Parts: sequence; structure tokens; C-alpha cells
Amino acid sequence: MASVNPFDVSDSEEEAERRPNETVDTERSPSEGAPGPPQGNPFSPPADAEPPTLLLSSNRTSPSGEGMSVSAAATSIMAGGVETRVSVDVIAAQLLRDQYILTALEFHTELLEAGRELPRLRDYFSNPGNFERQSGTPPAKDQVLGPGGPLNRAGSISTLDSLDFARYSDDGNRESDERVAVLEFELRKAKETIQALRANLTQAAESEVPSQERKNFKSSPEIQEPIRPLEKRALNFLVNEYLLKNEYKLSSITFSDENDDQDFELWDDVGLNTPKPPDLLQLYRNGGSTLSSPRDKVDASVGVVFGDLPGNYIAREPLKKPDLSQQQQSEVVQELEYQLNLLNSEKQSLAEQIKKLQSEIQILKKSVSSPPPATLELCSQNSSNLSSSVSSKACSTNPPSVPSLDNGQYLDIRGVSEAENDLVLTSTQNTSQPQQQTCSKVTGQPRVQFDQPNRKLSPAFQQALLSFCRMCSESRLGAEVSRIADSEESVMLMLGRCLPHIVPNVLLAKREELIPLILCTACLHPEPKERDQLLHILFNLIKRPDDEQRQMILTGCVAFARHVGPTRVEAELLPQCWEQINHKYPERRLLVAEACGALAPYLPKEIRSSLVLSMLQQMLAEDKADMVREAVVKSLGIIMGYIDDSDKYAQGFELMLLSLGDPSERVVNAVHQVFIPAFAAWTTELGTLHTALIPSLLARIEKLLTQGEHGLDEHKLHVFLSALQSLIPPLFAVVLQNAPFTSRAKLHEDIPAIEVTRFPRPASPLQDMAIIIGNRELLSSLLILYDHQLEHEGTTGWESLLWVVNQLLPQLIEIVGRINVTSSTCVHEFSRFFWRFCRTFGKIFTNTKVKPQFQEILRLSEENVDASAGNGILTKATVPIYATGVLTCYNQEEDRKLLVGFLEDVMTTLSLSHAPLDSLKASFVELGANPVYHELLLTVLWYGVVHTSALVRCTAARMFELLVKGVNETLVAQRVVPALITLSSDPEISVRIATIPAFGTIMETVTQKELLERVKMQLASFLEDPQYQDQHSLHMEIIRTFGRVGPNAEPRFRDDFVLPHLHKLALGNNSQAVESKRIDIAIHLFEAYSALSCCFISEEVMVNHFLPGLRCLHADMEQLSPEHEVILGSMIKECEIKVENRGISDAQGSISIASSLVGEDAKTKFLSKMGQLTTSGAMLANVFQRKK
Repeated sequence: MASVNPFDVSDSEEEAERRPNETVDTERSPSEGAPGPPQGNPFSPPADAEPPTLLLSSNRTSPSGEGMSVSAAATSIMAGGVETRVSVDVIAAQLLRDQYILTALEFHTELLEAGRELPRLRDYFSNPGNFERQSGTPPAKDQVLGPGGPLNRAGSISTLDSLDFARYSDDGNRESDERVAVLEFELRKAKETIQALRANLTQAAESEVPSQERKNFKSSPEIQEPIRPLEKRALNFLVNEYLLKNEYKLSSITFSDENDDQDFELWDDVGLNTPKPPDLLQLYRNGGSTLSSPRDKVDASVGVVFGDLPGNYIAREPLKKPDLSQQQQSEVVQELEYQLNLLNSEKQSLAEQIKKLQSEIQILKKSVSSPPPATLELCSQNSSNLSSSVSSKACSTNPPSVPSLDNGQYLDIRGVSEAENDLVLTSTQNTSQPQQQTCSKVTGQPRVQFDQPNRKLSPAFQQALLSFCRMCSESRLGAEVSRIADSEESVMLMLGRCLPHIVPNVLLAKREELIPLILCTACLHPEPKERDQLLHILFNLIKRPDDEQRQMILTGCVAFARHVGPTRVEAELLPQCWEQINHKYPERRLLVAEACGALAPYLPKEIRSSLVLSMLQQMLAEDKADMVREAVVKSLGIIMGYIDDSDKYAQGFELMLLSLGDPSERVVNAVHQVFIPAFAAWTTELGTLHTALIPSLLARIEKLLTQGEHGLDEHKLHVFLSALQSLIPPLFAVVLQNAPFTSRAKLHEDIPAIEVTRFPRPASPLQDMAIIIGNRELLSSLLILYDHQLEHEGTTGWESLLWVVNQLLPQLIEIVGRINVTSSTCVHEFSRFFWRFCRTFGKIFTNTKVKPQFQEILRLSEENVDASAGNGILTKATVPIYATGVLTCYNQEEDRKLLVGFLEDVMTTLSLSHAPLDSLKASFVELGANPVYHELLLTVLWYGVVHTSALVRCTAARMFELLVKGVNETLVAQRVVPALITLSSDPEISVRIATIPAFGTIMETVTQKELLERVKMQLASFLEDPQYQDQHSLHMEIIRTFGRVGPNAEPRFRDDFVLPHLHKLALGNNSQAVESKRIDIAIHLFEAYSALSCCFISEEVMVNHFLPGLRCLHADMEQLSPEHEVILGSMIKECEIKVENRGISDAQGSISIASSLVGEDAKTKFLSKMGQLTTSGAMLANVFQRKK
């Protein structure tokens, strides 16, 4: 009598699936006799068998305290008098139960070397979960602790997200919490494993060679079958192993880099449960002999599942089962016969069902009168019957059958044989789907009926006939086409599979049409890896997306974010942005920058103020494309609108300064339009706008002025001042929102509308006061209360406004007094700032708060001007900024009168004090740029023309020179020239001399001939009137004016008037007795001739006036300035050569004498002497000016 093996325990998944309700025999006494007739598997234990003490799980093995040792088992068997050989699987199970892990490992190694791999040991040692350390986790209900205690988990693969720090606290043993954490970790590991398996299976399925091609390869051995991915990875591993063993380390490194998608450290990365073949050397020595396949390795286990073996496996391998006794073999035969009977009975029942279905089809065909679609006429009556057979078989309640294709969510229109094959292929992927649910899905589909022809063709003939319809279902695309999705989930799965193949084949110009499809699939697809792939396709959809395409992608990203929520946006969309932050195409980086801003409202606030902010900061500092940095600044502005971490204020301030200093104008504009308004709104909520942000900018301006005493950095000043200017609207909003009357503001219908010109035009909608406050009606109500409060009730208790009046304004006025008045850029910047400041805060505020503070400083008296040092307040930039920034804010009559009176007083005070006129000139230049103020300035100058003091009249004459260039010719003829002619006949010679620069400017800018003749006559009177022959200062002023306006004046005026009179002046200077006057005239003549030498001069004028004048000047320089004499000699020589060349051939064009010196020696000498000159650079600069 044979005794049943007491350790017949198998934990294989296949056997567990086949026998879910059976039990495993653990121990049986010999006296109980042999088991009864089997009802299922011949190796199944009797019904009264004692349940096992432990079933090994797939994740970990806990020892059993009740397990019988090997020696005890042997003793028990021998005691029965029956000699039974213990199987290796029983030994392995007992070793694992008793925690003899090293012994089990050595046993496993010996079995592998013998070619007898044991599944129990293979599964145990390939599962890292069996070796993870776990402290304090109680065993399962059906587990008993062995002597060695539970196998603690090692921390080798622990991660931060799986490590529970609470375990190591002193709060006690939190067993339940630890068990939950462990289960969560194991669940996550299992999901990752499932995803990896699905990816490998999908890749293997896609790369599968069609059956027709396989037939061709088999029939034609000379045609080599393409390498499969699994084969490629195996060969790569063997090649890399060979290179390492033979010291080809560099080649191995290069090979690994070229195959970066494979891990050469682990053979399991090659494929699923793939045995490792011998190395390359062993393969070569075998000489191509056939190696044993994985199926040839027999699992050394008693519990062999015969259903998993091939059909002829037992017939082919009868000798490889030495453990089977004769009785067991007979039991196997009985089991096979039993299964055969079951199949025959099932066949009969299916045949009866087919007959019933055929009769139902005939009845339904009669009731259907509509013609069938052309594409579905391919199905024959026989194929319909076979399909019914397959479906009924799939829904049978007998032993578990194969689930239908894709969990029953597809309607298959392929041939029945192909469908059956697919059912078998996909069964392993869908074992988790309950069979009952699958059947319900299949049978729940509405049946489509087709009219069958009244023919008697045999099914075989009909199938052969239909085979001429060219249909392909073996390729990937054919498989997709041949099945139709019938549920939302299956549609998503189909789209996830097909879209990666569709996108590369769509024209680049039309790929945005795929965006809705990609986004919808990415939103609803159940697989995270597929969603990640689809979003990757979305961001890489177009190589260089234009503005419209980027807008479409961004719109889709926002829609995706709204649908999936912040967690998935962070996990799925942000990584796509991060991957392309350094893309080589600026359009792709631009998409990333824009996406960060567009997704900001839909991100978790922690990510918004940390990761996204850091990404944008990096792009702002490193990206070289202006358009990318512009988008970064706009996205930063959006981030500032949603950030709520007050600790990020300092980082935001630094980002503002960094972006303001950007060399690109479009980036700076984006800062003023988006970033600063958003940042100011945040600081307003924090209460730091007027306590931290504005004072920080003012401190930087003051530091800049202190450091720039010898040279102010005007660019940095512009950066800080422009930022202050953009903060004026938010500052005024703070004043309104914190006013005493804010609570009294009410919205009603009779609120008057705000004047269009009440506020300066905003640079962007974010600087519009109505948008900052909330709406235009509320703003209008607040403005009415604001004006009333200022005019009647005062500012008591109004802290924000008091800060503006008592701290901001005095500090700004003090800064204004320190800037350089000769810097037109600085004057213009501050003028614009005060103009916007006064217009924003209103007329009442300007008249009652701003003007009094300026007037207190600018007391218009001679005491306020230090004539000796020239550093009085009236000589500073305060004058032009007050005149152009404050007094011009409002253009009513009283405002214009105030401006005229101020300028007249300044002109009078500066003239009588003999102070520099720079502040007055700066005012005239700034105001003269706007034609609105030309009449006003002429009024001021006429006041100076008729003034009783010659000093004031002289100042007025010099101011005309600044005004002439911007005034139209009508005003010049009607107002300017009469005033200048009046001054040119002034009793004081200094006044007459002061008019000469203005007359020269008229000759340079005006085109009216009559006007030019009047000016020419006046200048001729200065030169030819005997009373001016000894006026040295007059001659110097005329020569200086000729040198300045000559190159740009009318050629006829230059040839007929300027050059002849310069010749006369040079000739007269030769006889000048006073050496100091002679050298002054000579230096000014040299500068004038240098400037005029770049003009085209006719041969006649050259011979009669230009060359004689140069020779006279050369004679003076020989005695007075030898360094000038060398240059003049070169100029005379070149002029003579030009005259000689013109006599031979007429030269075309204008050639500069100074720049056409021939010979390197002459050029070097000329340039070296020019560098040694100490004369005025203003006149020498004209040498290189071309005629306009």
C-alpha cells in the first residue's frame, strides 16, 4: 500500500487557479488505506484531509511551527513499512518553513546545475519581498511563528515614501498602522510589477512577426527572420558580458551607452522568467548545437499540472517522471479518460445549442427586411454559427473557460478561427476579470442579423470563397481595425494604442487637429504610463509650434487640468514641462514657460511657490531667447497672483530686479505690464507695498546717486525709477482702500462717470485703476469721496496718505535735487514720474500737497542762487522737473499762467545772479519736445527780449537757439526772427553776440528763402560792419557757429557765404598783433575747417577760398601750434592733389579730405596729432559728420 506524500504542497499559481476549492493533504496514516477514486485531479487529497498549516504566499514566506521535519517524515514512512522516495519539492518546502534559507539557496543552486529547476525555490529567491525587513508586523491568521521568528525585512530597497518613521518612536507598538503601511507598500510594488509586465507583453505583441512572414522564413531558410526585442536584449547582455570578462571595458561602456534602455547588471531585465543561456564562448564551442529550450527543463515537483503540458508531452517524455508509481500512472489515465468524457458531453450540448441557434437565426432573418451593409456581407452562415458556438462556450458555467477578447469589450468582425486564437492569446492578460461579468458583457451586446442567401453552398466552399476578400488581421493595424470598441473604457484603450502610431504620420501643419483627441484620451485612460506617453506626445506634437498652435496646446492643458485636478497636474503635466526646459528649439521652451503660467491656478500651492517658481527663475536667468524670457516674466506675474507664502517676498523682489535689468526691451515691457502689477497686488495684501517695496527701491536710487558722483549709471536709475512709476497705481489704490471714507462708498445709479483724462493711460489692463479697485462705479464713488476729503476734511488719521505726503514726497524731492541737470535722460525720467504721480493722485492733491513742497524749496530769489559755486537749488534738476513734471500736469489757463510765471522768474533770477543756465535750458529742451508748449515758451522768451536788464535779454537770445529746432517755420518767421532782429540791434554788444548761434541754427534748419536771406543779411552786417571789426568775441562766436552749422547748411549758403568769410577771417588773423587773440581765432578756424572738410566743395571755391584760407591758417599754426601745422600741411597737400585730379577727370561724389589721406605714414601722423590736441572736442566731432 502506498502512502500519500504528507508534504504535497504546491504554491504555483497555475495549480491554485485550477483547483481553487481543493485542499492539500498534510499527513495521512498508513492505516487509512489508499485514497478513493479521484473526482478531479488524480493527485488531489481525500475530502477528509486535514487542512494545511501554511500556504506559501507569492510575496513572503512565514515559517510554520507545526511543520514536520524531514527526518521525522522519513521515520514515519519507514515505520509504515513502505519505502517511498521524498520529492525535492517537499524538501524545499520544509527548508523554507524552518527558515533554512542558506541551505535552500544551496539546494536551489545544485538543482539549477543539474538542469532541474524547482519553481518553488525559483519563485522564492526571485521575489525581493521575501527578504525585506519588517519589525513588529504580526503574522497572518493562518500563519504560525517558527523557532526563528518572522523573516525580518531588509532595508535594501526601502524608499523614503515607504519608510514609516513612526515605527522607531517610543510611543509603543503601532502594529495596525505598520501593517497598513506594509500592505500599501506591497500594493504599490505589485502595481509597478503589473505595469512592467504589461509593457513587456505589449512590446512583445507589437513586435510579433505575422504568421505569413514566419511561414516564409521557415520555407526559405536563406531569408533571415528579423531579430525580436527579446532576442536583441539577450544578445546585448551576452555581448556586454563577454566584453567585461575579456577586459574590453571601454567598449563595454560605449556599448552600454548606446543601449541605455537596458540594465546590463541584471539578467531579469532581459525578459520575463527567461533562463540565462551560456556565455558567448560556450555558445561558440557548442558549434550551433541545439540547446534545450525552457520547456525541456522539467520542474522537479510532484504536483505537475498536466493541463499546462503540450498535447503530446506525455507521449514524448515518458521517462522523465521517475517519481510516478504505476498506480499514479493509472490514475493519470483515469483522469484523462474522465476529462475526455466531460469534453464529449460538452460537445453534444454545444451541438444542440447550435441547432437551436440556427433555428432562431432563421426566424430572425424572416423578420428583418433591411439590406445588410456591404462591408458586413463577408460573414457567412457558417461563420455566424461558429461565432455563436464560441460565445456560448465562453459563457458556459462548466470549468472556467477562456475570457473573451479584451474583457469582452470588443465586437470582433474577423474570422472565427482568428477570433478563437485571439481568445487564447489574450486569456492570460485578463484572468483577473470575473468570468461571469465577461459573459454578461458579451451576451449583453445587441445581435446584428443579416439576410442569408437561399443557397446550398457547403461551409467549406463558402469559407474558401470568402478567403478571396483581402482582409488582414495579423498586423497591429489589422488587429485594431478588425475589432470595434463598444464601451468608453475600450475606446480609451484603443486610442491609447493607436495615437502613438497616428501622430508621426500627420502633417506638421495639421497636427493641432489631434490635440482634442490626445487630451481626451490622456484624461480618461486608466493606465498611468499610457497617459504619460500621450502627454509626452502632446508636448512634442509639433517640432516648432507657432503662436496659434501653442495657444491650442495651452488651452488643452488647462482643460486637462480642470478635469483631472491638482494632483494629476503635478504628477503628469509638470514632468513634461521639466523635460523640455532646456530644449534646443526656443518655441518649445516658450511653450514650457507659457504652460507654467497657464497651469498655475490648477497646481497645489506648495508646488506653485516652490518647483514652478524655481523652474521659471532658472529659465529667466539662463535662457538666451528674448521671447522665452518674456513669457517667463508673464508666467512669473501669474504665479505672483496666486502665491500665498509670505516667505517668498524676497525672492519675488529679486526676480523683479533681475527681469528689469534684462537687455531686451520686450522683457522689460512684460515686467511693467504683468509682473510688477501682480507683485504689487500681493504686497498690498501683505501690507508691505508702502512699508517695504517702495522704500527698497528709493534706497537703491539713493545708493546709486551716492556711488555715481563721478559718473551716474543712468541705466540702473532708469530701471529703479520705471519700477517706481509702475507702482503708482497700486499705491493710489492703497490710499483709497485705507481711507476714512472707504466704508461710506456706495454703488448707485446716479454716480457720475470718471473723466477719460482723469488717469494717465495705463501700460496694461493690470494698471487700470478700475480693474485694481474692482469696477468703475466703485472707483468713481471713491474718487468723489477722496476729493471731498482732501478739500474739506483733511488727512487726519489717513495713515497711507500721510506716508505719501510726509515721507515719500520729501524723499523724492531730495533725490531730484541730487541728479545731474545736464543729463537729459534723468530729467526726462523724473519728469515723467512726477507727471504720472500728480495725474494719478489728482489735481487737488497736486495743488495742496505737491506744489507747496516744491515752492518751499524753490524760493525764487537771488538768495537761493549761489553764483560763485553754481550749486544753488535753482541750478539743480529740481527746476526742470518741477516745471515739466508738476506744472504741466493740468493744462488749464491758470496752470499755464503759473508755468509761464515760474519760467520767467527762473530766467530773471539766474540771469541777474550770473548763474549757470543749465536748469533753464533743461526746462526748455523738455518742454520744447511737445509742440503744445511752443507758444508758451515764445511768450516767456519775449518777456526776456523786452526786459530792462541786458543780462536777461542776453539769456533770452541764447534760449532761442534751443527753441528754433523744434518750432515750425511759421512760428520762426512770425515770432522768432523778429525777436532776434530786435535783439541784434540791442545797444549791448553782448546781446547782439548772443543772437549769432540762434541765427546759425535758423540757417541750418529753415528752408524758406526769404527767411534765409533775412538771416544772411543780419550775419553779413556782423561781419562787414566796421564797428564789429575789432570785436574779438563776435568773430569767435561767428567762426564757432559756421563750424557747427556749415556741414548741414544749404550748399549755396556754405559756398557763397561761409567759406569766403572764413577766408577773410583767416587772412585778417595773420595780421593780428595780440597773440592770445590770434591763437584763439586760429584754434576756432582749425575746428571749423576740419568740420567743413567733409563736405563737397566745388573746384572754384576750393581754389579761391578753401585752399587760401587753409594756407593762411597754416601760416599762423607754424608760429603758434606746430602740432596743428602738420595736420594742416597734410590737408593742404590733399586739397591740391584733388584739384589736380579734377583737372584731369571729373570726380563724382563727396570725398572727405581728412579721411582720404594717401599713404600709411600720413594717416598715422594725422591720427597721432589729432590725439594730442587739447582743443574743444565738440568742434572736432564735426569732422566725422556727414551732410544730412
